[in-house]
Amino acid sequence: MAELVFFCGTMDSGKSTLALQMDHNHAARGRTGLIFTRDDRAGVARLSSRLGLEVDAREVADDTDFWEIVTAERQAGRLVDYLVCDEAQFFSPAQVEQLARLVDEVEIDVFAFGITTDFRTRLFPAAARLIELADRIEVLQVQTLCWCGARATHNARTVDGLMVVEGDQVVVGDVGDGAGQIAYEVLCRRHHMRRMTAAVARRLSSGDALLDL
Repeated sequence: MAELVFFCGTMDSGKSTLALQMDHNHAARGRTGLIFTRDDRAGVARLSSRLGLEVDAREVADDTDFWEIVTAERQAGRLVDYLVCDEAQFFSPAQVEQLARLVDEVEIDVFAFGITTDFRTRLFPAAARLIELADRIEVLQVQTLCWCGARATHNARTVDGLMVVEGDQVVVGDVGDGAGQIAYEVLCRRHHMRRMTAAVARRLSSGDALLDL
């Protein structure tokens, strides 16, 4: 039976690495798959891992229809046994429903990879739909660490090292003039709630700042 599987974890937990490994394992057994991603750090139509691995992929846009893509492939005589979908939190809920339909009606395995919550600790709409529809949810076992050494559970957005909790849900890289340097950092819940990033902690330890944290 085909499955819709959602592999989730924080940033730096090895999601893209596992996506690449999953594709390799299935292709090595003679299965044919398609790789999709959206807003990858390596650029458009690329799936990359922080370990340095990188492959071509199909870029997902707002109007991407997975059902139409798979139908076109099959009509052209090309088999599609599985889909690897990285950065799935950036898909739309409707696209997640298309993936579930492919599993149920075409018997194609779908392996989706992504984070569940944004920098405000709110569920991404697509991640919420994946949790609702997936046959299995696999939390990645590669443990990411907060600057304090505790297990990291939350993703934080920082501007010049200071954590922010307002703004657009999706921001990739520097957002432009006057916005400062945009970055992301994984934190434990305690330090995410206190907005204590690694940069703030360093300043506190050096006595350069007095914050009521």
